[in-house]
Amino acid sequence: MDIRPTMSAFTPQVYNNTNAEQTMAAPVADKQPEESFISSANGSVNLIVTNDDKAKLEEMRSAILAKNPENKVTAELPLINGFAVTVNPSEDGSIMPVLSKSVSETGSMFLDAQIGIPGEAQIGIPGDELQEVENTFRPLMDNANVTLGVDKLHEQGITGKGTTICVIDTGIAQHPDFEGRIIGFQDMVNGRTEAYDDQGHGTHCAGICAGSGKTSEGKYTGVAPEANLVGVKVLDGRGSGSLSNVIKGVQWAVENKEKFGIDVISMSLGGYVSQSYKTDPVVQAVEAAYDAGISCVIAAGNEGPSSGTIGSPGNAPDAITVGALDDKGTPDRSDDSLAYFSSRGPSRIDKLEKPDILAPGVNITATAHKGNGYVSMSGTSMATPFAAGVDALMHQVKPDITPAQAKEVMMKFADPLQNVDKFQQGKGVIDPQENIEYLMGK
Repeated sequence: MDIRPTMSAFTPQVYNNTNAEQTMAAPVADKQPEESFISSANGSVNLIVTNDDKAKLEEMRSAILAKNPENKVTAELPLINGFAVTVNPSEDGSIMPVLSKSVSETGSMFLDAQIGIPGEAQIGIPGDELQEVENTFRPLMDNANVTLGVDKLHEQGITGKGTTICVIDTGIAQHPDFEGRIIGFQDMVNGRTEAYDDQGHGTHCAGICAGSGKTSEGKYTGVAPEANLVGVKVLDGRGSGSLSNVIKGVQWAVENKEKFGIDVISMSLGGYVSQSYKTDPVVQAVEAAYDAGISCVIAAGNEGPSSGTIGSPGNAPDAITVGALDDKGTPDRSDDSLAYFSSRGPSRIDKLEKPDILAPGVNITATAHKGNGYVSMSGTSMATPFAAGVDALMHQVKPDITPAQAKEVMMKFADPLQNVDKFQQGKGVIDPQENIEYLMGK
């Protein structure tokens, strides 16, 4: 299974009129020529336009649409005070006059670039048969749960029942391990109404956070096996999608928070940090979800071992950014280490201390999107739903817990690895038992 759209594929570009020129936070240069905006054969470009002043936002919309009858708004993005639009060249073939005359002093434009699944450290197989997994990888999700004591929480009836995790990814297949618990689904890519996954990444993540393990007779049980699931498909069959679709996905989750009781968003996707989190449109969507009362658990990325490789929106200050632990497939904690591929901080541009915590992310077996079987993968994409599942367990025992409190507790009781600094592991390895005991007042 090839799921390697990489971080570097995501390079959002921002244009504002503050300095009357294009401002960039690109990896190589601070400015790029207008040709860098061209994104299709006919010279059109897809943009995200934002402005905190609603009146000026409408002025920007009107100015853009007036320039060319072929210009078209493709998405409304009120969560970030903006919209997505396809802009075509003016009569002289240039795109820049459209931009420079349409952006107000307080507004910004971003290239509606591609974002995708972090390049995974591939240790996976595409087969649908459980036997293939059992004969190929040792040990897997069952040991990850034992390593961190999740199995003991299940024995106490702490299974995520009554909570909802929203997986924003490639979709969720209707695997038997999710029977009766996919309570909502929204497809931002193809507009389909029934839950599905044409790539597999989202189904695997859903299995880690909330698979029942029914098909494996409990062997590959997720962290919160009785939590409800909501799937939001923002990435296509190749594992990539537009920034505006990701923002729309987060926006939909916020709008439907009460309807589905969404407590946690799990996002195992990301891209290159090319600007401050203060202007990054996807980060701003994540921060808005946090403000709406939803915990946002996001992958750090798989660009390690170099420093400064945390992805966006994992650089969101209020998100729970998750790096990957290698538990060596044993319940013994003494051999645990940081996964070599796990992205390190500090974050680019803002120099934030990220990741926040670590969770198991090597050789994790969970639901496959074809048939009734399982597949094993490695990456911070796998560590993220593990932490999201723990977040759901915390919501079960303390339903009124806020996103800030959930993050604080996770970090407070994390167990640091020896000889690993804070920019590699944050506060350390997530400790589900300590988190739950603290919340229950034990």
